[in-house]
Amino acid sequence: AMDEQAEIVNKPRERRIGHDDIRLVEKLQTFGAVEAAVALQFLDGDFRVVHLVVPIGIAIIYLIDGLLALLGCEKIHVLALVARRDDALQPEDYKAASEILEEVTPKNFGRVAISVAKQVVLQKIREAEREKVMSDFADKEDELMIGFLAMEDAKNYYVDLGKARGILPKTELIPGEKLTMGDSIKVYITKIESTPKGPLILTSRKNYGFVKRLFEHEIPEFSDGTLELRGVAREAGIRSKVAVASTNPKVDPIGSCIGEKGRRIANIITELGGEKVDLIAYSDNMEDFIANALSPAKNLNVSITDEKKKEALVIADDENLSLAIGKKGINIKLASKLTKHTINIKTLADINAEINK
Repeated sequence: AMDEQAEIVNKPRERRIGHDDIRLVEKLQTFGAVEAAVALQFLDGDFRVVHLVVPIGIAIIYLIDGLLALLGCEKIHVLALVARRDDALQPEDYKAASEILEEVTPKNFGRVAISVAKQVVLQKIREAEREKVMSDFADKEDELMIGFLAMEDAKNYYVDLGKARGILPKTELIPGEKLTMGDSIKVYITKIESTPKGPLILTSRKNYGFVKRLFEHEIPEFSDGTLELRGVAREAGIRSKVAVASTNPKVDPIGSCIGEKGRRIANIITELGGEKVDLIAYSDNMEDFIANALSPAKNLNVSITDEKKKEALVIADDENLSLAIGKKGINIKLASKLTKHTINIKTLADINAEINK
């Protein structure tokens, strides 16, 4: 299935190959297109081409008058080694390719030979293109990219990312969002893999990394080091908790993320389709961090009950207990993920009842 997806994504596109496309030149320096074209004609005849060397100094190839012509070099040296079938090879068997072609080319040399030569050349061009895309995208894993929705099938959207197409599985959308073909879209690159049919680029909008990169993209203080993003926990489409810290005591991390008139956080929430975002002040003091992470609950008494197992007990009053747990337990679940602690939450009445048992 992965190969099928790669095939859809990597259908050949028309592209002018530049003179400076080193990879392609390297590929074509070793290609056997002329050899393939000549050998095909000789397999059923008296001669076969055993070896052919074609030094190429350029990246443009033309198929002209039924022969493969390599243009752009001052001189083209072509050496072919021709032998009768099963004969021992002698030094006199080396001849210039032009002589061989003139001497033994059948009258119908052309269509089939050209087709073979063309296929070999196109295959090498595609290989070079794939390698180039792989190298261009190698450092894009775990990054945010902007593309256009180009195609859709039953399971996936395909996002045009310029030199390649990314696969956006429908299971990786933000729950409830609707997409329109041709729209510009931000995606998070989760995986880049080389396959026989070209690069496979998997993307997501549901991954917690999407929120992380959105913050870095929208808020310049993360790039210049004033702010640090210390963690993200996400229930896509419902709520995200983002832990932020400041390296400058004069800069308020939460205020910086909210921005003037709330513009920065509003842009992020719009991109997330209205998903709620809790900004959490990070603290090296784990008890404080856990109390902050359980926002919007307040007046919490937190104690770490087991440092090794990373377990904490939180005591809350009745009003803040339900806020700390949250609807369907999502608030406490995200706070646990963010702080990497198992959080047990109780009221004072619960604890007194346990003591009195």
